[in-house]
Amino acid sequence: MKNFIEELSWRGMIHDVMPGAEEHLNEAMRSAYVGFDPTADSLHIGNLVPIMLLAHFQRCGHKPVALIGGATGMIGDPSGKSAERNLLDEKTLRHNQEAIKKQLAHFLDFAAETENGAILVNNYDWMKNFSFLEFIRDVGKHITVNYMMAKDSVKNRITSDGSDEGGSEGMSFTEFTYQLVQGYDFLHLYQDKNCTLQMGGSDQWGNITTGTELVRRIGRGKAYAITCPLITKADGSKFGKSEGGNVWLDAARTSPYKFYQYWLNSGDADSEKYIRIFTFLEEDEINTLITEHQEAPHLRLLQKRLAAEITTMVHSQADLENAIKASSILFGKSTGDDLKALDEQTFLDVFDGVPQAEVAMTEIEKGYDIVAAMATDTQFLKSNSEVRRAIKQNSIAINKEKISDEEYKIGKDDLINNKFVLLQRGKKSYFVLKITK
Repeated sequence: MKNFIEELSWRGMIHDVMPGAEEHLNEAMRSAYVGFDPTADSLHIGNLVPIMLLAHFQRCGHKPVALIGGATGMIGDPSGKSAERNLLDEKTLRHNQEAIKKQLAHFLDFAAETENGAILVNNYDWMKNFSFLEFIRDVGKHITVNYMMAKDSVKNRITSDGSDEGGSEGMSFTEFTYQLVQGYDFLHLYQDKNCTLQMGGSDQWGNITTGTELVRRIGRGKAYAITCPLITKADGSKFGKSEGGNVWLDAARTSPYKFYQYWLNSGDADSEKYIRIFTFLEEDEINTLITEHQEAPHLRLLQKRLAAEITTMVHSQADLENAIKASSILFGKSTGDDLKALDEQTFLDVFDGVPQAEVAMTEIEKGYDIVAAMATDTQFLKSNSEVRRAIKQNSIAINKEKISDEEYKIGKDDLINNKFVLLQRGKKSYFVLKITK
C-alpha cells in the first residue's frame, strides 16, 4: 500500500491532518468518504479536488465512499455561502445522483467484487425517516451550542441579522443545524460502513470535526479528518470559472473542446500546481515535464500535457483528439475536411464570438456569390472592390480553402453540418454564415 498522506503531500493536496490519521491509514485498509452536492446533474471542475482525493485513496489500497448530499443539499452548507439552497424533490435528486455516479466512475472503480471497490451512498436515505424530535434527542443533545458557535462557518454568518443594506442574510436555524446533520452522516457511516475518515476542502474542517466528535461521543470510537487547500489561481481570479460560468464535467454543459481549452489556457504557475493535483502522473515525470517546460515555455508542453490528461479522464481519448483538431483550426494548419468533421456544438464553440450573418438556404441552392457573401450582404469586408482585391492577393478562404475565382459561387457542397459556411480573410479574421431554411 502506498502512503496516502505522503502521496497527497508532494502533490500539494494537504491542508489539515488530524493527529494519528497517517498511522491509522498505514495500519490497514480503511474507508473514507467525501460529500458531493447533488443540486445539479453534473459536477464541475471545482469538484475535481475531492474526486482526486477519493481516487488517490483507492489507488493507495483503501476503500472510497462517495456521499451524495441529498439531505444536506436541501439545507445548504453555510461555509462560504451567503444564501440558502432551494429544496430538491426526490425524483430530481435521484436523477442527479445517477448522473454524478457516472461521472465519478471515470475516476473510481465501483466494482463490487473488489475489497476496496468504491461505493456511493445518499444521506437522504437515512435522514428522510428521521423525525425532528428523534434527531434533537439522539444527536442534538451531544453537541453544545457553544461548540457549534465556535465554528468559523457559523461565526462568519451569525454576525449578520439580515437587516444590513449590504444584503447579507445572516444564518437561519436550518443552516445552523447543517454541521449536526453532516456530523451525523459521519456517525452513520462509521457505524454502518466502518468509515473512519472524512475528507474535504479546508472550509469543511469545522463540519468534519463535528462528525469526529459525534463518533467519539455517541459511537465511542475514533474518527479522523483530512482537508485539502482551496484551489486559487495565481492571478487571483476564481478557479473553475470561465466567461460562461462553471466549467462542467458534463459534455452537454461544457463541450470537451471548451473543457480542453480551459486547461490549455492555464498560466505557467497554475499549470505547475494543477498537473500535480489533477493528474495521476508520478512525481519524477511531473518534475521532468516542468523542467522541459521552463526551458521552452513558448511550446506550452506543460499545459498541453495537463489538458490532455484531464480531458481524457473526464471525457475520452476520442474527445481529446477532436478537441486538439478543433484547436488547430484556429491556430494551426487545417482543411475544409477538418472543419466538416466538427459536430455543430464544437463548431460553435470554436468560433464563439466570431461575427455572424444569416443567409437563406434558397440563396445557397442557386449559388451564392462570393462578393455578396463577403461584402454586400454581410459587411465582413467594406466593399465589393476590397473583396476582389483580397481574392487577387490570395487572402480569401472559404472553409479554410483559398479562393482564386472572383466569380466563385457558394453552394451546398460548402456547407458545414448543412448549416454553416466559414469565411476568412488572412490568418485570423473570420466570419460565419448561418444558413436558414
